[in-house]
Amino acid sequence: MVINKIKTSCLINNYNYAEFLSEAIDSALNQTIKFDEIIIVDDASTDNSVEAIAKYTQLANVKSILKEKNQGQLSSFNEGFLAATGDIIFFLDADDIYEPQYLETTLNFYNRRNECDFIFCAYKKFGAVEETFQVDTVDLDLGYSVIRTLYSGEWIGSITSTLSIRREIIRKFLPIPNIEDWRVRADDCLIWGASLVGAKKFYMSKPLVMYRIHQNNQYHNKKFLDIDNNYEYKRFWKRNSLFNYILQKNNLTLPLLLAFTSLNELKTIPCPKYEDFISYLKIIFLFEHNFFWKMKGIILLFSYFLKTLMAGKFKML
Repeated sequence: MVINKIKTSCLINNYNYAEFLSEAIDSALNQTIKFDEIIIVDDASTDNSVEAIAKYTQLANVKSILKEKNQGQLSSFNEGFLAATGDIIFFLDADDIYEPQYLETTLNFYNRRNECDFIFCAYKKFGAVEETFQVDTVDLDLGYSVIRTLYSGEWIGSITSTLSIRREIIRKFLPIPNIEDWRVRADDCLIWGASLVGAKKFYMSKPLVMYRIHQNNQYHNKKFLDIDNNYEYKRFWKRNSLFNYILQKNNLTLPLLLAFTSLNELKTIPCPKYEDFISYLKIIFLFEHNFFWKMKGIILLFSYFLKTLMAGKFKML
C-alpha cells in the first residue's frame, strides 16, 4: 500500500536499561519504513546508558536528550514530546522491541482510517514470560471514550510501547506538570489524557511489539506495590489531579445531559460489546441526576442494545 507522507517521531524513554537499550534503538532504526526522527530521552541514568546512546547520535535521524536529574517517566514523555516534530508520536520503552513491520503496518492503518487519533496494538511478552497478549483477534474501532474515562476512570489502551498518538491530540495534554505523581506508569497519562480530549481510538490485533519481562520491570513485577501498600489509593487521587488539570487546560466541562451524551458516545463504537453497554448503563444510573433523563436514558440504552443485537452488530465476547 502507498503511504501518504506523515512525519513520524519515535520517543524512547530510558533509565538504567543500558543492557537492553541498543536492541530497542535498533528495532526503531530497522523498520521497513523509516522513522523521520528517533528521540532518546535518558532520565539521568547511572549505568552506561549515555555511552550506548552516543553510538547512535551520529545518525541524522537520531537525537538524544540527556537529563541531569532523574525525574521519572512522565518527565521523559514531556521532554521528548516538546522536542518532537512528528505528526504521529510513537512511544517505546528502552527495554522493549518493535517488530520490523510495526511502523509500516501502523501508518497503513492511519492512512486507511483518517479519523483515527490513537492506536494500540497486541504484543508478545518475552524473556521471563513467553505469551501473546491480545484484546481481540480482530482489529477494533473503539470509538470515543470521554464519558467513560471521566465518570468511570476507564483505561482504554495498553502498555507504553504499543501506543501511537496524533500530535494534535497529545498537545492538548502534554506537557503535564505533576511529574512526581507519575514517575512510573506514565502511560496512564497518555491513555487517560487522549480519551479526555476526544481521541478516536483503534486497536490493531497483530502483535507487533515485544514486551520484555525481566527482574527490573517495575510494572510487571509490581515492585512499587510491594513498597507501598496504599499505591492504588494514592493513584486514585493522582488520577483526580490529572483529570482536573486536563479539563482546565482544555476548558472542558461536564455535559448537561449525561444520559443523552453517554448514548451518543456508545454509538461511536461500530460493534459494541456487552461490557460497553454495561459501562454506560452504570454511568447513566449512577451519575445522571435528572430522574426523567435517567429513566429515559436507560430505556433508550436497552432499545439500542436490542437494535444492535438484531442488526448483528453486537460483538460477543
